[in-house]
Amino acid sequence: MSKNEVDRSKRRFLIAASSAAGGVAAVGAVIPFVMSMMPSERAKAAGAPVEVDISKVEPGMILNVEWQGKPVWVVHRTKEMLASLPKLDGGLADPKSETEQQPEYCKNDTRSRKPEYLVAVGICTHLGCSPTYIPEVGAASMGADWQGGFFCPCHGSRFDLAARVYKGVPAPTNLVIPKHMYLSDARLLIGEDKGA
Repeated sequence: MSKNEVDRSKRRFLIAASSAAGGVAAVGAVIPFVMSMMPSERAKAAGAPVEVDISKVEPGMILNVEWQGKPVWVVHRTKEMLASLPKLDGGLADPKSETEQQPEYCKNDTRSRKPEYLVAVGICTHLGCSPTYIPEVGAASMGADWQGGFFCPCHGSRFDLAARVYKGVPAPTNLVIPKHMYLSDARLLIGEDKGA
């Protein structure tokens, strides 16, 4: 074997080895960069659906749940609460929920999948405060015409028990109704609505 042949085979080996090492180094450098653009497990969990046990929420009670860093209310409405809803239409800014603030299956008089349960994001549509639940009819602080609902103490916005906004208040739209579904009579899944 001549010296020239040996040099050529060494050269080919060195080129192949350095190319392979360079390729491995490039992949090693790209993987952390690509992984940094992927959402973390904590971020994925923050947007994940939340399963809620509603078996102990008695009629008239509210349950506060956190979903995507926001308060979500689950209100178990009484028959009297439900009966009061149509009476309020004249005083509401959007009684038929024409503004898209809810999934299509909640675009009804009760803004819910099951009339007895209201599931709403507890953030005022004016400036993002969290309204207070005041279920008492004719509550002294709210006036004799009050049929129960939510009051935002920041700027005075009022919402009924279907989370619909009253006329003449700062909030421009009804409260948001998130996607949700019932897994059973006692289990609610907020943030997902498979097969809705």
